[in-house]
Amino acid sequence: MTVTLITGANKGIGFETAKQLLALGHVVYVGARDVERGEKAAAALGARFVRLDVTDDASVSNALATIDSAEGRLDVLVHNAGILGDGVIDGPTALRAFDTNAVGIVRVTEAALPLLHKSSNPNVVTVSSSAGSFWAVTNPDRPEFGLPLALYSASKSAATMLTVQYAKSQPRIRFNAVEPGTTATDLTAAFGIGRAPEVSARVVVRMATLDADGPTGTFQDENGEVLW
Repeated sequence: MTVTLITGANKGIGFETAKQLLALGHVVYVGARDVERGEKAAAALGARFVRLDVTDDASVSNALATIDSAEGRLDVLVHNAGILGDGVIDGPTALRAFDTNAVGIVRVTEAALPLLHKSSNPNVVTVSSSAGSFWAVTNPDRPEFGLPLALYSASKSAATMLTVQYAKSQPRIRFNAVEPGTTATDLTAAFGIGRAPEVSARVVVRMATLDADGPTGTFQDENGEVLW
């Protein structure tokens, strides 16, 4: 049985990723800051809930300790939690965006590493964005070109770089980042764009179910590797 933790999994791409991995036989832990929403999502899915706020060290530590106690290992970690950090660009807003979208990856990964090393086939997937790709945001033919999301884009660049660096420092574990495609979620509601989350979740699921000879240190979308 494959044990999986997904952060920010009470809605959107995280929720749909959980649904698809459950259908493949995974034991899925839905990580969410809000207990009520997280428990409701887990119940709807038939998954397990663990309270996890990626911006809080104690919350992260407690969540991984819960999984360790129940399962003794972690096979798949999906970094899905994220915020736009839109609106006024100032120091506090920047700190919140980077704390959630980049520092949160470090918090959760570091807490999860001992459990991932107990797995025979460990995979870590970061839901990043080509909004953090220099190639995409400077290309007038790409939708990212016109997105006014400086803090989101910069923090997603950091998320992708963290993926590469972890892949280099942890060769036993596959670390890959994904661009899930423009998706209609709470984050994109103001832009009125995107496809159904269940479609975008497929690329996350593909990378979360890599076998031992799968790639590591890559940034991919549904068509393969993405320039960044």
